[in-house]
Amino acid sequence: MPTDLSALVKAYDVRGTVPDQLDESIARAIGAGFVDVTGADKIVTAHDMRETGPGLARAFAEGALHRGASVVEAGLSSTDMLYFASGHLGLPGAMFTASHNPAQYNGIKMTRANAVAIGQDSGLADIRKAAERYLDEGLPAAEHAGTVEQVDLLRLYAEYLRGLVDLSGIRALKVVVDAGNGMGGYTVPAVLGDAVLPALPLTLVSLYFELDGSFPNHEANPLEPKNIVDLQRAVVAEGADIGIAFDGDADRCFVVDAKGEPVPPSAITALVATRELAKAPGSAIIHNLITSHAVPEIVREHGGVPIRTRVGHSFIKAEMARVNAVFGGEHSAHYYFRDFWFADTGMLAAMHVLAALGEQPRTLADLTAEYTRYVASGEINSTVDDQAARVEAIRAAFAGRATEVDELDGLTVQLPDGTWFNVRASNTEPLLRLNVEGPTEQAMAQTRDEALAAIRG
Repeated sequence: MPTDLSALVKAYDVRGTVPDQLDESIARAIGAGFVDVTGADKIVTAHDMRETGPGLARAFAEGALHRGASVVEAGLSSTDMLYFASGHLGLPGAMFTASHNPAQYNGIKMTRANAVAIGQDSGLADIRKAAERYLDEGLPAAEHAGTVEQVDLLRLYAEYLRGLVDLSGIRALKVVVDAGNGMGGYTVPAVLGDAVLPALPLTLVSLYFELDGSFPNHEANPLEPKNIVDLQRAVVAEGADIGIAFDGDADRCFVVDAKGEPVPPSAITALVATRELAKAPGSAIIHNLITSHAVPEIVREHGGVPIRTRVGHSFIKAEMARVNAVFGGEHSAHYYFRDFWFADTGMLAAMHVLAALGEQPRTLADLTAEYTRYVASGEINSTVDDQAARVEAIRAAFAGRATEVDELDGLTVQLPDGTWFNVRASNTEPLLRLNVEGPTEQAMAQTRDEALAAIRG
């Protein structure tokens, strides 16, 4: 039976359990297909702290070597360090990570040169087909195999980020950082601490900086409330000014204020957007359709051009490049920067928040209050048997009241009182994802409950 990798190759990346879904032979075939599709004569690879990362990355490199490409191994890295490597070196890149997924998972995020994302419609489907062919027929040897070299980019990465946001002159801040045993434990000491560069006016309190892909303390997914409880407690106990949590591969960051209260990612998006617009007046700002309506309002108020996109990093990066947007933000705490090859970096977003806080005397809660205008439900997942049928049930339930309906990504419904909601089908699970926002808690809750009743029958 022909090999079928469709369960492993997702919309934006490769992700599965090791070794039953993803093993070194598959990584080797994907590495060969990656070179075929990108046409690269040299690539860069990196991996996070998961135990299976080095072996998978080396196997991927072997596949690339078979197809005549040379390989630069950046070794232990956060995902945004791999994006830096791709941009700094001008090479296609492959990052071995499963982000916030449990320990038994691993995966591959791939880019063209300069961190240009590869998704299903921009090469990933072709890489999958090539890999399937190589698994079935074997890998032909290249006439001229490439070479392998190792590089350490941590200092260059830290220097680059510090050059984008100057924290040297801010007021002294006490910062609790929860790395979740992920790659933040490697990058935070270099960028925000004094491990490789001069100290900043930051007192860092570290939680779970030991690199451990088994995630012994909690999952490295700060969007899940239970995973930031330790951070919230520590911020209050330490009398800190701010708390920051990173996910496993440190491309996302989540922020809590001095009272331990979460700051919505939409508020962070609006805050960073105003800072970037101050440097690049009139620029475009990308936001996905789940972010708060406060984001486009604030962008317009600061002279920017808000542009709404589908959810997903490959869509956002492509749209950012198309319109030369200076910044983009998602409800999932991914933040994208033109100064960072249109790629997402949790570290740079965290630095902007620290700069905004440290450049003025107010607390973080007071600072971000102006960027939080509405009440949001957060994402609510429901398991359903027939996604399409349940979406139609929601459409019917609100048909007589909606002032606007669109299908850019799932179904978005706008109601007369300013409440709106979006419901989207998961690409990988039998789930519908609901997000609701309203002008008041009561308005949001009423719409949330009605939408859930329609979803769950």
